[in-house]
Amino acid sequence: MTSLTGDFLTLDDGRPAVRLTRDYARPAERVWQYASDPAELAHWFPSTFEVEELRPGATIRFFDDPNMPESTGTVLAAEAPHHLSYTWGGDEMRLDVAPVGGGDTRLTLTNVLESADAAARNAAGWEVCLRALDAADLGTATPSEPGWKELYDAYIVAGFPSGAPVPGADDFT
Repeated sequence: MTSLTGDFLTLDDGRPAVRLTRDYARPAERVWQYASDPAELAHWFPSTFEVEELRPGATIRFFDDPNMPESTGTVLAAEAPHHLSYTWGGDEMRLDVAPVGGGDTRLTLTNVLESADAAARNAAGWEVCLRALDAADLGTATPSEPGWKELYDAYIVAGFPSGAPVPGADDFT
């Protein structure tokens, strides 16, 4: 049985989203670096993330993802060390950092989807990415199992909408 940590939800404005959370035994300022510093994002984010300054309206460049073409997004909000949101393709990414007690901090990743049928695909992808962040946080190797395809199938079984094209799908067989 594959353990899933994502939720599919409909936001108050009616847009579909997937949400995943992780707790880290780190202060909020450190977890904020995981969410906002391009050097830290390199450990887990699927594309290279380049931005001159994290401020609303700034352009983010996404590149070096083997399954996606180079693209740009726009910073919507940057409130260090608690909230970062930006556009990426037709989606919106929200990264929220909040202390949860005992010195621990929760990172909540919310991917607001352009289309609900991307839910299973994106939840599986973020699951893989956050497992890489978990490993980087602990200084260990990223686990190879379960892989993206197994997670994707498990999210479909869990009732997440699916059917969106899968970039690089041949790489996941």
